[in-house]
Amino acid sequence: MRLPGLTELEQAAQVVYAHMLPSPQLEWPLLSEHCGCEVWVKHENHNPTGAFKVRGGLVYLQDLKQRDPSLQGVVAATRGNHGQSIAFAAGRLGLRTVVVVPEGNNPEKNAAMRALGAELIIHGRDFDAAIPRAREVATARGYTMVPSFHPALVRGVGTYALEFLRQCPDLARVYVPIGLGSGICGVVSARDALGLDTEIVGVVSSLADCYQRSFEQGACISTDSADTLADGLAVRVPNPDALEVIRAGVARIIAVDDDAVLQAMRQLFQDCHNVAEGAGAAALAALCAERRLNRGARVGIVLSGGNADRETFLKALSG
Repeated sequence: MRLPGLTELEQAAQVVYAHMLPSPQLEWPLLSEHCGCEVWVKHENHNPTGAFKVRGGLVYLQDLKQRDPSLQGVVAATRGNHGQSIAFAAGRLGLRTVVVVPEGNNPEKNAAMRALGAELIIHGRDFDAAIPRAREVATARGYTMVPSFHPALVRGVGTYALEFLRQCPDLARVYVPIGLGSGICGVVSARDALGLDTEIVGVVSSLADCYQRSFEQGACISTDSADTLADGLAVRVPNPDALEVIRAGVARIIAVDDDAVLQAMRQLFQDCHNVAEGAGAAALAALCAERRLNRGARVGIVLSGGNADRETFLKALSG
């Protein structure tokens, strides 16, 4: 897959900034003290939908609407943040939105998608099982299916990395959570477009480690389940285009377990007074797993989203 260059990322940023402000990157002294290094946090949890995905939705749907002015509606399969991003962007373009979520999905994310005007359909045991149903709905209604990985989505979400790396160009490494892969591909795009040598480290759940296995074996390896509380990481089937970019531009992929994710959620609230969902806290969990490597360094973590459900957040805080 061809990565977007600097001009394309800057053009995407103008689309994004028509609807939201750049998100902050902050160094929190207590968090840095805890980690034994200077930690810069990219706060994508401060975005309008509480996650980085909104950037991709805005860019993708604007491109789609320009190509097809007669477009009436879109359909997406999601665990929540992608669906919120599409509903948010579709509402600004006068489009209808249907999102298909798996059974047992985060109830707060479901409510947020409905509040943004999306029609919700519940189907399947996990994200990968919801995808075929979403395609069926799109065909039946004459709507367009919005994928969870696409070059336009990468171009959109890559704008957060452009902000981050321009403000913090001397980071030794950045830890980035991996769901289906648009976020980390956006970071690779921005790093390369700016000509930096920042090391990029991918983070997956140990219970949803298809990208780690695929990275190590050089081919797409699916898993039988993705039963992690970090729903933004709960992917069983890797995208081949994303894997190509990741293998070419990422140093390594670290797997973190649910206990480490819960501890990181608690640490982010304690030291930064910020709410992180499981995927949003995974980068900190990985940084802590490499504490010795990072001692005294200047590193970055992507807090990709703050849409934690109440039950999981209470579990995190209770320790």
